[in-house]
Amino acid sequence: MRPSPGFLGSRSTLVTASMLAVVAMSAGAQTDRRTLAGAVVGIHNLVGRVTVEPGSGPDVVIEVTRRGADARRLDIETGDVRGVNSLRVMFPDDDIVYPEIGRWSNSDFTIGRDGTWNGDRSMWNSRRRIRVRGSGRGTEAWADLRVMVPTGKRVEINVGVGEASSRGVEGDLSIDVASARITVSGHKGSLRLDTGSGSVDIRDVTGADELVADAGSGHITLFNASARRISIESGSGGFEGDNVTAEDLDVEVGSGGVRIDRSTAQRVRLETGSGSMALGLRNSPRTLDVESGSGGVTLTLPTNLDADIDVETGSGGITSDFPVQVDRVERRRLHGRVGRGDGRIRVETGSGSVRLRRGA
Repeated sequence: MRPSPGFLGSRSTLVTASMLAVVAMSAGAQTDRRTLAGAVVGIHNLVGRVTVEPGSGPDVVIEVTRRGADARRLDIETGDVRGVNSLRVMFPDDDIVYPEIGRWSNSDFTIGRDGTWNGDRSMWNSRRRIRVRGSGRGTEAWADLRVMVPTGKRVEINVGVGEASSRGVEGDLSIDVASARITVSGHKGSLRLDTGSGSVDIRDVTGADELVADAGSGHITLFNASARRISIESGSGGFEGDNVTAEDLDVEVGSGGVRIDRSTAQRVRLETGSGSMALGLRNSPRTLDVESGSGGVTLTLPTNLDADIDVETGSGGITSDFPVQVDRVERRRLHGRVGRGDGRIRVETGSGSVRLRRGA
């Protein structure tokens, strides 16, 4: 039996469509592999995801996968950028379409001709204004990067729109994003994380001299982390920490609550413009300064607390589970000491109650 002409036509159409789909997929995802030598390397990707993981060998290896209908228009450049061996994904047009951010989303950037937007702006020979949108007219192209980092390297990641994540890396890592989420886990070494808009999630960090996280707008979480110095700052979004160990712990939130449980620190400073605060310390700190514009403050401290106490609230009560040897009492202010008064605790809130709780 011979198939009818209609059947052949349909089959031919299906085969052609399948072949076109395969071609389109191949055109939309192209992977290149690059290597960067040096103690410090930099990576700049304006649009897309960057994933960082452990690597082997002496150098940092980057797999760049170009995606989107116009993926072939993206160029990859490597070389020295202000003294750092760097990889840059170069975007050809000023209007970029990135469907993964959502149809109605858009972000604007001013970048240099060298494909970077952080650093010494005086060195830019010219500037470009670029808009990234979820739909509309423009070049539909972005790059997803897989970065493999050998032990002991220092890597500086810069992302405009997309996402940045790192898992199991041992070295000094800096991630700076404009509008993206940052996640880091299983890290050994110092961390510097900065996002203009997006959340920051950090888990299981050891061996860090410094851990810094800054979010212009976004919630920050920090679980199971130790560093000599920890600094957290969020314009709006709040902070949550658990099992945090540091010599110096500094948390500042413009708008949003702060909650820290089961932690150890010698010097602590907490500040929020509006939002409640809850701090649980396992040790008696040398200094503890807490300031809240609006919101209650609860401090859970060990039974062997030994500190000079100065608590003031604009409106709200003051309660203590500890026996305080009172030096003076004023309206909504308590000054005294617990134990010998070797440490110092100062709490000030414009509106909200203050409670000193006895922990384990």
